Amino acid sequence: MKVLALYSLKGGVGKTTAAVNLAYLAAQSGARTLLWDLDPQGASSYYLRVADKVKGGRKILHQTDLLEAAIRGTDWPLLDLLPADLSYRNLEIELNAERKRNDPLAESIRHLRHDYDYLVLDCPPGISRLSESIFACADLVLVPTIPTVLAMRTLKRVIDFRKKHGLTKSRLRAFFSMADQRKRMHKELMARIDQMQPLMFDVRVPQLSEVELMGEYRAPLHTYRPGGRAAVAFDALWDKIVALFYPQGGEE
Repeated sequence: MKVLALYSLKGGVGKTTAAVNLAYLAAQSGARTLLWDLDPQGASSYYLRVADKVKGGRKILHQTDLLEAAIRGTDWPLLDLLPADLSYRNLEIELNAERKRNDPLAESIRHLRHDYDYLVLDCPPGISRLSESIFACADLVLVPTIPTVLAMRTLKRVIDFRKKHGLTKSRLRAFFSMADQRKRMHKELMARIDQMQPLMFDVRVPQLSEVELMGEYRAPLHTYRPGGRAAVAFDALWDKIVALFYPQGGEE
């Protein structure tokens, strides 16, 4: 099972949009896919039409029966969801209590490995004990980045934090999110993409109303705007992720 974490130090950058659409594309490729909504805001759960409530709340990290019981099917084949729960706002308590023992998030992920081909984590914003655990568990940490100077500075802070704390086992990549070619700063920063590789995937997810309509349709982009600019951008992003996971070609 490959673990893909959608993460950002700040909110409002298109993280959940990417998590939902990439999980959908993974499932569409024929892979058994689980999207785990770790953000207590529950946006991924809302988009996939599942109530953001989990029996046992954050205790699912310690009880495999609760973890398995919390998984819900969605309206799309091969795509399951582990919904958000408001109690996730206190996941730090669980993780700090276990700091000197096993990582409960890692143990939960280990338990899911035989049931899924991909696990997509929709992570809450911020740097915390939870994000440390995510950096340690994920195969790829993917950071949506708006093409502005402050957003690039924020990305650098994440990179520096990982290095400082020795959390570099997982790969880290970023892509331009909520990009607007009409804005000079966006255009100028995106023109420097060659200088930012291999960190930055050469993908630009546009800021369009068709993306915002996910909240109205409560569905991935490809189900109501196939062939749209945003859907095509996510297709390209998914292709790059697969190529990174399987550089020899072909999925396991």
